[in-house]
Order: sequence, then structure tokens, then C-alpha cells
Amino acid sequence: MLIATSAVLTLILTTAFLIIPPIAFRREPKFKDEYSLTFTPENIHFKTDHINSVLQWNIYTRALIDAHSYVLYYGAGSISVIPKRVFTSADQQVEFEHLLRQHVAKIVAR
Repeated sequence: MLIATSAVLTLILTTAFLIIPPIAFRREPKFKDEYSLTFTPENIHFKTDHINSVLQWNIYTRALIDAHSYVLYYGAGSISVIPKRVFTSADQQVEFEHLLRQHVAKIVAR
């Protein structure tokens, strides 16, 4: 009985964590869109084929800066990842980091 229960539980967990997320990801059209984020001192313009909105900086509570990207945290475990390769010049990257320091309270650099 315990072995059967363990097998069923294993099957449920495997389905929940390995099978369902990729299927849900493929079915959601917003995950297939190309994203465009424009950062200004006043706000953030977020645009995809299905979304066109203006966000306030205060949605981001913290940021992590590593060698390859900026990870901006908002909500309960939600993130925006900005790869450093999207900046066309060092000046753009410096300007973005300045905006981060102005608007995001907690920044960790690694």
C-alpha cells in the first residue's frame, strides 16, 4: 500500500513540476512575444504585440546586478531580466544604472 501511494505521489509531483509548466508556457501567447522596455526617469514603457502599458518605477522593490544582466524584482517572486547585451553603448548602461540607483531602494551587485 505504501509503495503504491508513493508511486502515485511521485507521478503527481512529476506531472505538476515537469510536464504541466512547459505545456502552459507554450499555450500562453504573451510568452512568445518580443518584449520592449523603455526606461525613462519618469516611468517604464512596456510593450509587446499584446501589451502596451506604462509602469511606475516603484513596482520594483530590489535589483540584482551581475556580470551579464540586471534582475529587477517586483511582486511576489516576479522578475524582469534586462540582459546587458541590449545596451548599444557604455553610456546607455551607465545611464540605466543611474536610473536604478534613483528609483530602486535595494540593489545588490555581484
